[in-house]
Amino acid sequence: MKNFSQIIFTKPGHAELMDSPFSGEFTDTRSTVIKTEYSIVSPGTELACLGGKESWAPLPFKPGYGSVGRVTQAGTDRPDLKVGQRVFTYGDHAAYSTTRVLTIPIKDGIDPIQAVFARMAAVSITALRVSDVALGDTVAVFGLGLVGNLAAQLFGLSGCEVIGIDPSPGRRAMATRCGIAHVLDSNASLPESVRTLTEGRMCRTVVDATGVPAVAEKAGSLAGRLGELILLGSPRGEHRANLTDFLNQSHLWGNCVTVKGAHEWRLPIQEDPNGQGRFSIEGNIRTILRLIEQGGLKIAPLLTHVISPAECQSVYSGLRDQKESYTGVVFDWSQHN
Repeated sequence: MKNFSQIIFTKPGHAELMDSPFSGEFTDTRSTVIKTEYSIVSPGTELACLGGKESWAPLPFKPGYGSVGRVTQAGTDRPDLKVGQRVFTYGDHAAYSTTRVLTIPIKDGIDPIQAVFARMAAVSITALRVSDVALGDTVAVFGLGLVGNLAAQLFGLSGCEVIGIDPSPGRRAMATRCGIAHVLDSNASLPESVRTLTEGRMCRTVVDATGVPAVAEKAGSLAGRLGELILLGSPRGEHRANLTDFLNQSHLWGNCVTVKGAHEWRLPIQEDPNGQGRFSIEGNIRTILRLIEQGGLKIAPLLTHVISPAECQSVYSGLRDQKESYTGVVFDWSQHN
């Protein structure tokens, strides 16, 4: 049986490129088989999995978040796909992937390295989808890594005045290069700075893209009356606090901030052909690819590494220990089968 290359988290802190055998799913004619060109790393989720901190990802574990590649076999339910066609999918970090669910064609004019960032933007756009922002509203985004930066850009493209917040000088500079209007150091006196920027109105929407509970606890303080706090980053780690102040942000008049969860999987995967369901993951991906093609969503400043999967251990070490240098990391599978 033929093998193919795949990244495996073998034990806590250890990633390795290994050979995996092709299984029955690769010969199932209902599945679409894709030869991977590029796959993108999701730093937060994958580092948590690598550390053995996710109960749904017991080690050894096959990581992966999203990929771009060429169709080698079109599933029987996808007559619209052709062998050799470039597509986007939620593929593993592997030379080949299979899917029956989500396979979206990519136009020839889109750089595939930029297209694979649609996977991270699909997480980010959920904050916009659950929000009730309108043209001209002010939005603050805590955390300017991939998810937060892309969320800030998407709110900006929707006509919002965006404030990006992060302690990292490198991430703040990257956000500026991506066109985010206002960028603040999270270690500064934020309420005063935001009050000045908004002429006292504060923010209609505040997004926590960090997943750090201590950040979420304080983030709502930047919201104005009847504003909203959106939890975009997945919370991780223990945090002990007195919840009374947090709860009063939502309960007491003067704030009455609504708290919303924005996990990507709250949306249906596929578009509703009847049009009754407004948003879906598939529809979001199509929108994001169009924005990348048009140049509205800035990807180039986020790309820090295009690297062989054979270097996976150094990649994850860099993402953990050198956050100023490692942000958008894409594995190049061109030399691996």
